[in-house]
Amino acid sequence: MEQFHYRIQAGALRALLAAVSVLPLAWRRAVVGGVTAMAVRLIPTLRRRAAENIALIHPEMPAPDQRALTVRAARNLGRTLTGIWFNDDLAAEVADIRAEGPGLDALRAADADGRGAVIVSGHFGQWEAIRHVLKREGLETGALYRPNNNPYYEPIFRAGIERGGAPIIPKGAPGMRVLLRHLKGGGRVALLPDQYVTDGIWLPFLGEPAMTSPVAAELALRYGVPLVPAFAPWEDGHLRVVIEAPIPASDAATMMRAFNDRLGSWVTRHPSQWHWLHQRWKYYPFNEEGRDAARE
Repeated sequence: MEQFHYRIQAGALRALLAAVSVLPLAWRRAVVGGVTAMAVRLIPTLRRRAAENIALIHPEMPAPDQRALTVRAARNLGRTLTGIWFNDDLAAEVADIRAEGPGLDALRAADADGRGAVIVSGHFGQWEAIRHVLKREGLETGALYRPNNNPYYEPIFRAGIERGGAPIIPKGAPGMRVLLRHLKGGGRVALLPDQYVTDGIWLPFLGEPAMTSPVAAELALRYGVPLVPAFAPWEDGHLRVVIEAPIPASDAATMMRAFNDRLGSWVTRHPSQWHWLHQRWKYYPFNEEGRDAARE
């Protein structure tokens, strides 16, 4: 039965993408964004997950405003995924965008020294635009990603992100070996460490303890490469790509806490552009001690 549902989901998505493919990219975003907003309204698990996250971080926000933020976030998720599914068109759209921020010079300096970099972002804004801009700057960047549970959707997603730069590395032991060779050889890789992981460390994010993977910082320290946050927000209808200054090398926990702070600053400015549908905050009786310590 699960495989049947997966086929239905992937088939419906392919039909939607085929239907909107004749439209300009901006119109495609609007249509798909409307579909994702409707899906969140209709699917209780998605709606409840986003509502719980928003209520946790913004308990003072009136309930109607929380619901409105849920819908805006769902619509923005659809806009973002449209850019990934139509990544060739996204590449053309961002062809004239210039990267802002001091991080670009840091990446160039590392590249000139034969060193790679670990670039960290979040499920925020049009995050795939970052790798397109870096590729155009001669700083092609691979990506670590989690293969989708739906095997019929996986080729759609993978085909999209392959356009932004190579190598595309699936999570897991074999993928980690590829990633380590890539970094050791002077390559760059992009990670999105803003999802819950069972083997992470408790660090504050948006004012609440969140289990955070230390892998990005550990890789940067192990190979002596910069840990560079980068973000692609929509502001006043225009897309920006901001490559921030590298996070100073210290220890993994301190560095990832700094990343959470940097991402949190962008989410605070543009809350609807972050993916509130993730189960970012998961609390269980067995991890209460670490969670409480992170609050202190």
